[in-house]
Amino acid sequence: MDNLEPVHANNAVYIMASGKHGTLYVGVTSNLSRRVQEHREGATPGFTARYGVTRLVWFRRCYTVVEAIRWEKRLKKYRRDWKINLIEEDNPHWDDLFPQIV
Repeated sequence: MDNLEPVHANNAVYIMASGKHGTLYVGVTSNLSRRVQEHREGATPGFTARYGVTRLVWFRRCYTVVEAIRWEKRLKKYRRDWKINLIEEDNPHWDDLFPQIV
């Protein structure tokens, strides 16, 4: 996971999961901690609330929203097994990374 960019890079692309090898959700945001909290609380009805997708398992901070959207589109095109490999490169146990960003 390339999380070496400065914290002031507020835009991010992220992957949420319902559990290890569970349902995946790829998203983009300008405020990662707020958005992940919304997913965790089920604050917005939709896919993540319906499937219990509450665990942040991968993220990449980006300097611009354009870069974040480019990453999101790229990730959404890839097959599920590629996304799993991406997650497991840096987070083999699928730990919830939310504590790292708050």
